[in-house]
Amino acid sequence: MGQTPITFLRQVSALCLCPELMANPAIPDDAKERARRILGGCGGQSVGSYSASPGVELIREDVARYIERRDGIPARAQDIFLSTGASDAIVNVLKLLVTGSGQSRTGVMIPIPQYPLYSAAIAELDAVQVNYYLNEDRGWALDVAELRRALAEGRKHCCPRALCIINPGNPTGQVQSRECIEDVIKFAYEEKLFLLADEVYQDNIYAEGSAFHSFKKVLVQLGAPYADKVELASFHSISKGYMGECGLRGGYMEVVNLDPAVKDQLAKLVSVRLCPPVPGQVVLDVVMDPPQPGDPSYERFHAEKTAVLNALAHKAQMTQEIFNKTPGIHCNPVQGAMYSFPRIDLPPKALAAAKAQNQTPDFFFCMRLLEETGICVVPGSGFGQREGTFHFRMTILPPTEKLQILLEKLSSFYTKFVREFS
Repeated sequence: MGQTPITFLRQVSALCLCPELMANPAIPDDAKERARRILGGCGGQSVGSYSASPGVELIREDVARYIERRDGIPARAQDIFLSTGASDAIVNVLKLLVTGSGQSRTGVMIPIPQYPLYSAAIAELDAVQVNYYLNEDRGWALDVAELRRALAEGRKHCCPRALCIINPGNPTGQVQSRECIEDVIKFAYEEKLFLLADEVYQDNIYAEGSAFHSFKKVLVQLGAPYADKVELASFHSISKGYMGECGLRGGYMEVVNLDPAVKDQLAKLVSVRLCPPVPGQVVLDVVMDPPQPGDPSYERFHAEKTAVLNALAHKAQMTQEIFNKTPGIHCNPVQGAMYSFPRIDLPPKALAAAKAQNQTPDFFFCMRLLEETGICVVPGSGFGQREGTFHFRMTILPPTEKLQILLEKLSSFYTKFVREFS
């Protein structure tokens, strides 16, 4: 998508992979110092060694310090498990929770629309997907009354044990308020549900008045009886944010209030996969502890990070504005994450044409868009949507000038498509 890598992340990675670069005078001293420190925590001072299964201990300690700075609340390295991106960690927690058969099979509550990792993992583990719907008319807000409805429905055919929250949202781009998070935690306490907080977009907040609040921080600040009873696993990743290092595969989860015997089983479970990729752990460490004011790399790092996030905020605003100018396209504000999820009105003839080809209407629209314009978006049916509504997910990552052209081409195609099938 044309995003320039963050220099300091790549410099430290390069030094760890190729330590002879330490002799290169063009690389700043703080990058070299960081690489030496990380290599000192690796077996044989090499990123080619296996690490401990939960990750390099030194990096787990740095993650704990990052969480403490973020939340103002203590964190412990022994509660941190490094992972191959957030996805692997999420699947491991689901493995811990899934049990039973028939009516006693584990149910997992997931938001609709959702990131399809969840539906795929739930199906693979033979658990039961319990859908709760986000409120599109209220900017994809999460409503506890809807959670109660979904839970009651789920209990008719399974045993719901877990509640997944994606905040900021994928594919919907909403940011949950602190009050909403408090309500969700209280609901989980009342119903004895394990909380999975997918927080991988926590750096990607754009809308005025929106702010990221971690589930762990809100849980602890709520105090008794919630703070020491609600079981929580939260997830973060190097694939999103301002860094976008998806291919290097790094992330972590923090577990809160996990029974010690269960945590032992989790440690065993992650050991089956040996360890997360060490180069991904290296990048995670730098993201957790970036250059500070006064460091040789700080000015450049800060400028690059700010440029990425400011550009994303501008593109988020531009996306909703251009889409909402087009009659028949309805786009909620992109408060966070990296996507828009607009709703499109499709005429009856388009629905009939899709049915004739045995396709969902939004898939039919997206394929026609791809074939005629080369623009690739994902139909809303891949994420889930309320019956009778149609959406697509589109990333806001392309460079600003390309994104503007893309949005205008897409809007023009939609108008032409509606005219064709009216």
